[in-house]
Amino acid sequence: MRSLAAVARAPEKPFSVEYIDLPEPAEDEILVKIAAVGVCHTDIACRDQIMPVPLPAILGHEGAGIVEHVGSSITKVKPGDHVVLTYYSCGICGPCQTSRPSYCTQALDNNFGFNPAIQQNATGAKGEAIHLKFFGQSSFAQYALVRERSAIKVGKGVSLRILAPLGCGVMTGAGTVICGLQARAGSNIAIFGAGSVGLSSVLAAALSGCSKIIVVDVMDSRLEMAQALGATHAINGAKCDVPKEIRKIIPNGVDYAVDNTGVPSVIRHAGGALAICGTLGLIGGRSPKDDLVMNYEQVMQQGLSVRGFIEGHCIPDIFIPQLVELYMQGKFPFDKLISFYPFERINDAIADQLGGKIIKPVLEL
Repeated sequence: MRSLAAVARAPEKPFSVEYIDLPEPAEDEILVKIAAVGVCHTDIACRDQIMPVPLPAILGHEGAGIVEHVGSSITKVKPGDHVVLTYYSCGICGPCQTSRPSYCTQALDNNFGFNPAIQQNATGAKGEAIHLKFFGQSSFAQYALVRERSAIKVGKGVSLRILAPLGCGVMTGAGTVICGLQARAGSNIAIFGAGSVGLSSVLAAALSGCSKIIVVDVMDSRLEMAQALGATHAINGAKCDVPKEIRKIIPNGVDYAVDNTGVPSVIRHAGGALAICGTLGLIGGRSPKDDLVMNYEQVMQQGLSVRGFIEGHCIPDIFIPQLVELYMQGKFPFDKLISFYPFERINDAIADQLGGKIIKPVLEL
């Protein structure tokens, strides 16, 4: 099948918007016509080989669209259904079987293109192989081939152009607070990094009834957005001693801190802002070769917990429809994070995102 796609051909080079040929859907696959797809920093990191994937490849992992064809073994969806696409999990390993699919034992190989059992290729204009199945979908394209576990059925009451970011970034930020930390009503939280993931955490903290929601970033415009979405305090991390500033607001420290940056100095600030027996949630991306460095005595004496959360620590089939329902009720206005671009302007969208002009670009097809 012929499909327009944005192909990552080389590190730090623009995506090439071109036509490719997809293989025919297998009996266990779903063909989805993509209506919109979010752009995530992970897409850029993988293109630039900070997080290595085979190139050339079709990236994209925040797709939303309409089911066009289902294989003979598919029972979850039917043609015409609206779906949000998310990562792929095997469904048979221990974590998958115990409702922890984001920690699937095969997650890295399955989602970053190293598992030959599920890897597929599209065909480029010169007959070359182009890797597919990035995060189970490769949705920087007009059409995506996915398996059942990557397709989350949603109602038709909300435009798919709005729902696209739910499959990764929004789910990660909101899920970390609601499903991972299970933030208590009346508790205090500090969120480091006010991109789309961090601001989704802000929305979730407000929804959870957190008393004080402190957001730390170095861009005043994003701090203003955080306050508009429910943050009670905003701190420019480039202008002060962040842990001291947080303790001016909450002398005993915060119950929870969430780091969306992956920056070592920021992680140390987050740890320094915690109350006794507080929990630090790590969701910022870094190279797999990087180590985490924290003060041993601080962690031991204060009884701190440090936890990593992947994809919001949630079950996508349950959590994504819940977020859609909350959005429809006006309780989770994540659409305020979105800026829309025509698909062909993917490189402009990325430049605007990296330049801080926008928060979450969504490409429309």
